[in-house]
Amino acid sequence: MSGLTLAHVSDLHLPFEPQLTLRQHLSKRQLSVWSWRRRRAVQSSDILEALKQDLRAQAVDHVLLTGDITNFSLPAEFRQAADWLAELGPAERISLVPGNHDALVPVPFAEGLGLWAAWTRLEEGWPFVHRVGDVALIGLNSALPTAPLLARGRVGPQQLTRLERILAIEGAAGRVRVVMLHHPLAQGAIGWRKALADGEALRAVLQRAGAELVLHGHARDARLDAIPGPHEPIPCLCVPSSSALPNPQDQGARWHGLRLIGSGGDRRVEVTVRRWSMHAQAFVTDGSYELCLPRGAQRASDNGFA
Repeated sequence: MSGLTLAHVSDLHLPFEPQLTLRQHLSKRQLSVWSWRRRRAVQSSDILEALKQDLRAQAVDHVLLTGDITNFSLPAEFRQAADWLAELGPAERISLVPGNHDALVPVPFAEGLGLWAAWTRLEEGWPFVHRVGDVALIGLNSALPTAPLLARGRVGPQQLTRLERILAIEGAAGRVRVVMLHHPLAQGAIGWRKALADGEALRAVLQRAGAELVLHGHARDARLDAIPGPHEPIPCLCVPSSSALPNPQDQGARWHGLRLIGSGGDRRVEVTVRRWSMHAQAFVTDGSYELCLPRGAQRASDNGFA
């Protein structure tokens, strides 16, 4: 799988002008409406269109979206997002997990996440496993409705049990295990109000079973953290909103190109930062660096990246 390139984008907050019913005004959605009125000049439709064009121009092999595609969890938003995703590229080359804005309040599956089934491809429930060559993309759903003013997440015991089994199987097969979720996993990466409620339990699973890389969104700044693995630290990489104009709260739109290189015990990922330039009115390369991935279980044939 020489030079496989993944694109990590997050927190798109696709622009949508809500028309709430009286009942919806009395729900948590109203808080998001007030927030949107302050931020709708920040989440740019022009950047979203440029993002689609840039992902095509950079010829990425697979796009990973780590949540907050919507703002209000309205059925019409889920339909709009499905249309946007369909324009992005073939469904088999896109994987997504939801964020807290995609679960502000309970939404019937058929009117919500069910409309995104082409990009989750759930067969046995969360977490999903999408295999791209020798890479296993493992998607967790950390999004759940919470009380007003909270944006916390939770994975839950059922997902944790299934995740540990998946990590063991994919590790034994020698695949590079990339775990996707919306909420940051490293302790202290974000404040309590927005943190993962069962982060400690999830970190314990990863420390026992191992993974090569964790990707998430939810934070306003790009982050690189590490959590303990079975033998070596597991890197956790965050991309901030991929559609926000630079402002005092957001670093500004960016996405990460992740090119997987190396083989055996020397597997690495080359991270290229593509940042929105106000001057160029386009995405430009803002640097690159390499991350060494933990050495996981290998097949007898030592089948890795060339």
